[in-house]
Amino acid sequence: MSIDSIVQRPQRADARRNFDALLAAAREAFTQHGASASLEDIARRAGVGVGTLYRNFPTREALIEAVYVDEVVALQQAAIETEKLEPWQALRTWLDRYIEYVGTKKALIEVLNRHSEVMLACRTMLYDAGGPVVERGQDAGVVRPDTSISDIVRLVSAVAGVAYEDESQRRRVLDLTIDALKA
Repeated sequence: MSIDSIVQRPQRADARRNFDALLAAAREAFTQHGASASLEDIARRAGVGVGTLYRNFPTREALIEAVYVDEVVALQQAAIETEKLEPWQALRTWLDRYIEYVGTKKALIEVLNRHSEVMLACRTMLYDAGGPVVERGQDAGVVRPDTSISDIVRLVSAVAGVAYEDESQRRRVLDLTIDALKA
C-alpha cells in the first residue's frame, strides 16, 4: 500500500510540489501546535495560498490523514533503507525514525478515527515495515526472541510519549528502552 492509494496526489509537477510543501508544513505545524494548528499558518509555511491548501485538502481531517499516511510511508522507506545495515543497527535506525513518527502521531491521534480504514491500513503498513526488521534481528540473535513488532511498537510509543525534563533525559530513557530489546 502507498500514500497514492489512500491520498490523491496531484499529477502536475507544480501542483505536486505544492502538495508536498503543504504536507511538510502541516507536519511541522501539527507537531508544534497539535491538530488545531492554524490552516492559514500551514499555507503560509508552505509558501502557498489558503485556496491551494483547500484545493488539495478540503477539510482539516483530510490534511491530518494525509500527514499521518505520509509519516507511515516514510517509516516503510526507512525500513527498506536499513536492509544493508547489520541487524541491530537496522533495528536501532528504524526505531529512531519511529520515535520521530510518534511525535507527529501524538499530535494527530486525537482527531483521527482510530478504527477508520485509513488508520487500519496505516497500522498494517507500519507492522509490515517494522516486522521484517525485528525478525532479521531475531534471526541474527541480536534481538530478544520473545518479542514482536507489536510489543516493540507499544513499548517505544509509551516511552517516547512521556514528558521529560530535557532532551538528554529523553534520549537516555529511549536508549535504555531500546537496549532492553537486545538478546
